[in-house]
Amino acid sequence: MRTIQISDECFEKLKDQLTEEEKTDYSGLNDLVGKKFFFRTVTYHLVGLVTKIMGNFLILENASWIADSGRFMQALKNAELKEVEPCGVAFINLETVTDFFPWKHELPTLQK
Repeated sequence: MRTIQISDECFEKLKDQLTEEEKTDYSGLNDLVGKKFFFRTVTYHLVGLVTKIMGNFLILENASWIADSGRFMQALKNAELKEVEPCGVAFINLETVTDFFPWKHELPTLQK
């Protein structure tokens, strides 16, 4: 086996292109804390970093309301979002969540 050393900057540019899927154990809500997700609820979409669970609510930081995600595969795979409204901290009611997906990209910070 051979090892190649690359700079952190180079790794950041390449990491989304690596084919091995991240193996994460999601056996409870606490496993979501510290991870980024794209959430779909009955009325809207949000993307953000889960920082805390408070009863039936997840607290997200660096959150954005996604007014239009565009083509869904491109949104998840390449972070191609049509309309984005950064909102900072958000509280999301778990009872309204229909599904959610790991977000492997930088969180959006600019309105689009």
